[in-house]
Amino acid sequence: MQDPQEDVSSQLISVASDSVGCLLCGDAAFSMRKVDGVDYYECPACDFVFADPVFIERVDQGMASREYDQDYWASELASARQRSYGSSLARLAEALLYCTVPVNKFIDIGAGPGYLLDAVHAYLPSSSDVFYGVEKFPPSEECATDNKNYIRADLSDVEMKFECGVCVEVIEHLTPKMAKGLAASLAKVSLPGSLYLFNTGLTDYLRFEDPGYLDPFRRGHITCWSIKAASRVFEPHGFVVRPLVGKSWAFVVEMPGVPERMEVPLADRIWTAEVRNTELLRDSKMGDVMYILGRESARAYR
Repeated sequence: MQDPQEDVSSQLISVASDSVGCLLCGDAAFSMRKVDGVDYYECPACDFVFADPVFIERVDQGMASREYDQDYWASELASARQRSYGSSLARLAEALLYCTVPVNKFIDIGAGPGYLLDAVHAYLPSSSDVFYGVEKFPPSEECATDNKNYIRADLSDVEMKFECGVCVEVIEHLTPKMAKGLAASLAKVSLPGSLYLFNTGLTDYLRFEDPGYLDPFRRGHITCWSIKAASRVFEPHGFVVRPLVGKSWAFVVEMPGVPERMEVPLADRIWTAEVRNTELLRDSKMGDVMYILGRESARAYR
């Protein structure tokens, strides 16, 4: 099988230039660096980082730089399990405490093999039926969860409404066109007051913490977002985009709900969290461990 890096790189027909039009806002974006033969650009106007426009166009045409096939999942499963039983549980708990409405259905967007649902079943067994996962490019059945709430579909095809969710290590794989499609699909399945936490390395994370975050072929990181860039994608669909203080690798999108509740800063909501949501985290079998995890994780990076 031909290396996907060689296949895509050899077919890029553009000649690298010092500047191109930003794929998100149209302003001038300037050369940032080259990674594995692929040029990346940064836009000062909307603080968006993206791979070569011809490369991005090919991805939009379905010629992905990294196929989500069995080879991909073979390398991804171990890290997916580690995240699911660690940091993703923390993000899930945080999101529930930030959400200002009672949560009856929670969605893991881009759930991969669905291991987060297995982790929830272990740590929140009394309320695990509330939690769902959706994956457009799932691994084979033997490599994925057998949880009944694991949905092998595009989010746009899900016929349910949600009040809360997470999207972990997904949006950096998406082109602007794909991200806008995700925002439209999310709006379709969202109720007033719904809140979603996106875990992804933002542009400040790229610049000051992990300059190796851009990775077009192995991890498929073809874009890097900021609060300003994410706002251009989600706000046209009715969402408000909010930063998480101290976290250069996460942001929140929220559908407007009760105004006075939404005016409370995210960091302060953990102290007056919706009773229903704290009850979900305070499991009758496992105790308060998930509630404590969410509360302390929300405070840890301030």
